[in-house]
Amino acid sequence: MIETLQPYYYYFLAVHIVFVISWMAGLFYILSLFIYHTEANEKPEPEKSILINQFVKMEATLWKIIAMPAMVITVLAGVSMLTLHPVLLQMPWMHVKLGFVIGLLIYHFICQNIVKQLKNNQFKLSSFQLRLWRELATIFMIAIVFVVILKNAINWVYGLIGIMGVALVIMIAVKLYKNYRLKNKLKD
Repeated sequence: MIETLQPYYYYFLAVHIVFVISWMAGLFYILSLFIYHTEANEKPEPEKSILINQFVKMEATLWKIIAMPAMVITVLAGVSMLTLHPVLLQMPWMHVKLGFVIGLLIYHFICQNIVKQLKNNQFKLSSFQLRLWRELATIFMIAIVFVVILKNAINWVYGLIGIMGVALVIMIAVKLYKNYRLKNKLKD
């Protein structure tokens, strides 16, 4: 039976990979828009209103046209692959991957909430906090890729150490970038 389903599995795998890429691109871009949107709130009028109105439109369009559909298709293709190949659910690495995917889904819906907040002119996070939040998607992506590729517990330990190292480097880079921006702002 699996042999007859095997060709379909690879179609779903291809769709899954394409839409994971689209989903991650949507998440990365929406967070950049959140950052610029938040920074636009500090501009003088009429620039502030013009920018905020534009960012609200861009965020809504990106969310409805790219991020949300890509997430749904990614999940549906993943579920289809697991349905065609249920033996994958018996593999420990798949449980770890699904744990990270659940984390990414929670992240996605928190981002959806931020879209709504910004639309209602609620700025609960600073641009610095949003920069850190954006990097969490990077960490989820790296973790998922490493688990899927490595598939064994010893490598997960090294992978986890690597992910924490990457997270630390990202946090330092964001902090350095913040300091750089502050210095340039003071010069102006």
